[in-house]
Amino acid sequence: MTYQMTSMVIGLLLAAVILWLVRRDHLHGPYAIWWIGAAATVCILGFFPSVFDRIAVPLGVAYPPMLAIVLGFALLLVKILTMDLERSRQERQIRRLAQQLAMLEARTPSPPAPDRPGLDTQDGLVE
Repeated sequence: MTYQMTSMVIGLLLAAVILWLVRRDHLHGPYAIWWIGAAATVCILGFFPSVFDRIAVPLGVAYPPMLAIVLGFALLLVKILTMDLERSRQERQIRRLAQQLAMLEARTPSPPAPDRPGLDTQDGLVE
């Protein structure tokens, strides 16, 4: 099996797994787009490996497979940055929701706690 066939199979398997995860609701759409793009890239490069040769020469890359590694690394950095941005947004939203909940709880008087048999009212421990 050649490296072209190997990369085509890897790309197709990756795409199938991603679609299965989306259908099972384990992976949400916006995140799946990144992975479908990666699978499509691997498939395209498996079908047309000379694409890297054509792209590498104008960019001044002497060894075309190195371009794949550099581009893959760059895309990973972009993906990590977008994940950090999303996590920061979610943390900010959680903090605001917690503050709003605390303000609502402070405004609403809480009902008295029911008496439980067997508990000491002073420290909550049974003697």
